[in-house]
Amino acid sequence: MDHREVLVIGAGVIGLTTGLCLAEDGWNVHIRTADDTRATTSMAAGALCGLAYGEPADKVPGWDTATQRELARLAQDPASGVRVRRGLLASRTPVGLPPSLRSLPGFADAQPADLPAGFAGGFWIRLPVVDMPRYLHHLTERLRRAGGTIERGRVASLADAVRDAPVIVNCAGVGARQLAGDRRLQPVRGQHVVVTNPGIDHFFMEGPPGAAEWASYVPHGEHVVLGGIAQPGAWDTQPDPTIAERIRERCVAVEPRLAEAEVVEHRVGLRPQRDVVRVEEETVDGARCIHNYGHGGLGVTLSWGCAREVADLLRFREDSAVVART
Repeated sequence: MDHREVLVIGAGVIGLTTGLCLAEDGWNVHIRTADDTRATTSMAAGALCGLAYGEPADKVPGWDTATQRELARLAQDPASGVRVRRGLLASRTPVGLPPSLRSLPGFADAQPADLPAGFAGGFWIRLPVVDMPRYLHHLTERLRRAGGTIERGRVASLADAVRDAPVIVNCAGVGARQLAGDRRLQPVRGQHVVVTNPGIDHFFMEGPPGAAEWASYVPHGEHVVLGGIAQPGAWDTQPDPTIAERIRERCVAVEPRLAEAEVVEHRVGLRPQRDVVRVEEETVDGARCIHNYGHGGLGVTLSWGCAREVADLLRFREDSAVVART
């Protein structure tokens, strides 16, 4: 086998971004996915990107920064599906803000007139928002132009996968629970309602993070994605009409113009939640396997930073081998 051949498992935003980074770095990349890209959890993402938090705490800020930089660049291309928009983050109870927030793009304290009824405080900020169907198509086409391929097929085990390529990158999302035998990984079910846009041009997100249900809406041109909910341990990927109605009610209470918006579709996805995002290498039957999963609801937000770390791991080992031979 070609020593620069890589098999990436998974074609969500993590798998596509990782495969793209490696292909543009000169690797011969093949992506294998059990589901069509349009059926992955990434398609259901709300994709408001930034303000990342989580473990490993020494890595997440850098992954976030690298992704923000790339998304800002992609926002210059209308076909990418990425836009940088102004939006309001608000809380129903007073929350102290860390000083670091005030240095972020577009930060401004919300005035009382800015806040919806029932909210105690908040702030304005500018963040990338991503129209996931368009963005995943953009990544797919860019991967193919770089020479990468995507094929449908299930990977029964990592031991089976290493027979097909000398380097495996595990971006299987919730599938990594079985594939890597990782019981620290669990699904957190999310659901969104997509509606026609009644003229909304800014996003809204209710905080602080960690609630089971909240109000959020993110406009993408002619449609708006409404959220949200987090159901740990739930594997059902069928839309729940009762949850959808609760989502709409919460969002209409914040933005009354949404009351007359027509429902376009329902999206459900399983966030791959882990206490620590896993980006690390191990050896499987003598082959290299790099894991890149466990991003929870931060898949898009950390995607480019994690993908470039995978590329750096491969590049470092390859450079070390060259030095050893000389």
